Amino acid sequence: MQTFHPKHFAIVPAAGSGTRMASDLPKQYLPLLGQPLIRHALTTLCAAPEIDKVFVVLSVGDAQWRQYDWRALGPKLVPLFCGGATRADSVLAGLRAIAGETAASDWILVHDAARPCLAPWHIDKLIRELAHDEVGGLLAVPVADTLKRADAHRHVAATLPRDSLWQAQTPQMFRYIMLRRALEGCSAVTDEASAIEAAGLRPRLVEGDATNLKVTYPLDLHLAEWILNNREGLNR
Repeated sequence: MQTFHPKHFAIVPAAGSGTRMASDLPKQYLPLLGQPLIRHALTTLCAAPEIDKVFVVLSVGDAQWRQYDWRALGPKLVPLFCGGATRADSVLAGLRAIAGETAASDWILVHDAARPCLAPWHIDKLIRELAHDEVGGLLAVPVADTLKRADAHRHVAATLPRDSLWQAQTPQMFRYIMLRRALEGCSAVTDEASAIEAAGLRPRLVEGDATNLKVTYPLDLHLAEWILNNREGLNR
């Protein structure tokens, strides 16, 4: 009897504006080592042998994408101009757009456009550890710092125990039909795992590392540049 092997598709929502970066240019197009920031993660995703296609979900009126030459990333890369107002809206629009070429049990890896330091071993570990998981999961790192909850005046209201707390990263990997139904049922979320949780399921945490940095503030660009320039010397 023939064994079915699910495919792996990546979705990168990139319809946002990145208002906290203090720049008129959308964050995903800010220059990083001579390339638009988003290109670094796309290069890693397109080079991953486990991933069949990489879909970038852009805003309908995106005028920046076509100003760059993406051909070197190969035929895996497919832009979709159907992004929404939020990350969840963009991911759901992307899932709907690719419905004709995905099976219900295929894996979807959603990755932040603003995480340029994604490495091949991040993808390998996520796919390997979730291959037989019924729900799926996400890369994450245990919280190392002491956490404070602030009141309305930025005074400390409480110190939170950090035991069992993890900082979510991406990619987040779930079955196509499971993720689509979860987002259709709960779109007021900031990541895919939250939608899966709202559906009553428990995503698995796959330990990543701090090099999978999300660029949120201007200083983060310098940190990302250092990581990319020194990647070969970092522990995996």
